[in-house]
Amino acid sequence: MKVSFNSNKLLIQFILLTSLLSCKKEIAPEAKPLEIGIIEVLQQDVRLESEYTGQTFGQSDIQINPRVDGVIESLNFKEGSVVTKGELLYTIDPLQIQTRVSQAQGTLAESQASLSKTKSDLDMIEPLAKMNALSQRELIAAKEAYNASVARMKASTASLENAKIELSYCRITAPITGLIGISKVRVGDYVRPGAMTVLNTISDLGDVRVRFTISEQEYLRIFREYTKENSTLKGIGQSITLKLSDGSMYPQVGKMSFADRQIDPSTGAITFEAAFPNPDKLLRPGQYVKVGIVTDVRKDAIVIPQRAVIEMQGIYQVYVLAADNKVEMRVITPGPTFKDGYVIVDGLKAGDKIALGGTSLLKSGSLIVPKKINWLPGQDVTNTAQIK
Repeated sequence: MKVSFNSNKLLIQFILLTSLLSCKKEIAPEAKPLEIGIIEVLQQDVRLESEYTGQTFGQSDIQINPRVDGVIESLNFKEGSVVTKGELLYTIDPLQIQTRVSQAQGTLAESQASLSKTKSDLDMIEPLAKMNALSQRELIAAKEAYNASVARMKASTASLENAKIELSYCRITAPITGLIGISKVRVGDYVRPGAMTVLNTISDLGDVRVRFTISEQEYLRIFREYTKENSTLKGIGQSITLKLSDGSMYPQVGKMSFADRQIDPSTGAITFEAAFPNPDKLLRPGQYVKVGIVTDVRKDAIVIPQRAVIEMQGIYQVYVLAADNKVEMRVITPGPTFKDGYVIVDGLKAGDKIALGGTSLLKSGSLIVPKKINWLPGQDVTNTAQIK
C-alpha cells in the first residue's frame, strides 16, 4: 500500500508540472510595431513623356553597287574603318572592258579615215560641179557620203567615251567620307551591275537619324493639343530623349526633323524622324532605341511612388498614415506613370503621408513606427521596413 501511495503522488506531481510548462508555452510575447518608410505626397508640375520604339540610321547611308560586271580583283580598305571621299575601295578586273575600249578606238580610227576620204572627195567634186564638169547627182552623192562619215565619226567617239567610262567603273571609290561596313564580296567573286548586288555600305555618322512611328490616335491628340493657343507642348520637338537598349539614357538631346506625308494605311501609324548629335560615334545604324517625347504637361499634379501602390483585381490602394501612427487603406485612382511614380487623379491630396509598404504584415489599422523618407520622382527608394 505504501508503494502505491508514493506512485500516485509522483504521478500527480508530473501532471501538475506538465500543465504548468504547457501554460507557459501558450503565452506569446507582445508584437512590436513595424518600422515602415513613410513619404509625403508631392504636388508639382510634371512633363509626361511617351516612349516609342525607333531605329537608328546614319546621316547618310550609301550603298556601294557595281556598275559593270566582272571579277573582284582587290579590296583596298579596312572593314569597319573610316574612309574618305574618293578613296579607292574595290577594283574589278578591267581586261574585258579594256578590250571594248580598244575595239572602240579601232572603230573610231576607221571612222576618222572614212571622214577624211569623203571630205577630200567632196572638196574635189564641189568646184568641178560648179563648172558643170560633173553632174549634180555626183555632187549630192559626195555630200551624202561626207555626212554619213560625220555621223559614223560621232557614233564612234561616243562609243569610245562610253567604253572609257565603263573602264573607270572598274575602280570603285568612296562617294562620301564615313564608316564603311563589312564587305559582302571577296577577291575572286563575280559581280554584276544592279541594285540587288551590294558590295558594301558607307554611313556618315556626324548626326544620326532615328525613325519611329506614332499611332494615328496619338498623333491626332498631340496635334490638337499642340495647335491650341498657349499650348504647353510648344517646343517639344526641340528636346527629344533617347534610351539605349541597355536602359541607359543617351546624353545628347535630339530635335524633330520631319513627319511623313501620310498615315500608313497598313499599320495606322505615321513615321517621324529625329536627329541626334553623335560626337563620340556611340550610335550606329541599325540600333533599336526608345524615343521619349513630352506629350502632356500637367500643372500641380499629385505624384507618389509606384511601389507604394497595391493593385488587386484592378483596384488600386495605398496605406495612409493617420495622426495616431496607424495606417488605413485608401482606394485611389492612378493616372499615367511619371518616371518611377504615378500621377494620382483621385484619392490623395498634397501633404498626405503614405506608407511604402513592402511587407504582407501591414494591414489596415496597424500601428507602425513611421520612418520619414524624402522621395523625388526618378529617385530610387529603398524600403526600410523592419520587423521588430
